[in-house]
Amino acid sequence: MIVKKLRLQKSWSQEQLSQFSGLSVRTIQRIERGHQASIESLKALAAVFQIDLNDLQPEHDMNTSNTINDNVSSPLNHQTTQLSDDERKAMEYVEGIKGFYGHLFSFVSSIIVLTLINLFLTPGYLWVLWVIFGWGIGIVSHGIQVFEVFSFFSPEWEKKQVEKRLGRKL
Repeated sequence: MIVKKLRLQKSWSQEQLSQFSGLSVRTIQRIERGHQASIESLKALAAVFQIDLNDLQPEHDMNTSNTINDNVSSPLNHQTTQLSDDERKAMEYVEGIKGFYGHLFSFVSSIIVLTLINLFLTPGYLWVLWVIFGWGIGIVSHGIQVFEVFSFFSPEWEKKQVEKRLGRKL
């Protein structure tokens, strides 16, 4: 997620970061999802972002890190490479919206193609309506989940269920 934050701060696409760093787009995607990166990949990214390699390592405990050295060794402020909970939640929310719009685009383009096939091959029976209905239910439920129209399973609900299971307060 730190790499994604730094990439977004520079307004770069994953493809641009791939070109600048010499890494594949797939490697960039894996790193942004939180997968373990090789030291060579981290070195390439640190060079592109002009930061210390340690800033790309998994976040350290504040008691064990030397914040004075961290701030001096990097042209960027150390706080720039740390993700707050708000930033992490915002990035996850945007990823959810992006996924929904990708799903919606797939739905619309597929339905157009299937409608043309249906009208060309069997114009007397509109079987494509069944596809629209079934897939439409999936689109609607995906939209409700992403845009949080209803919050049946809110964090408060989760907390109550955990406390109920434990038989005590968290």
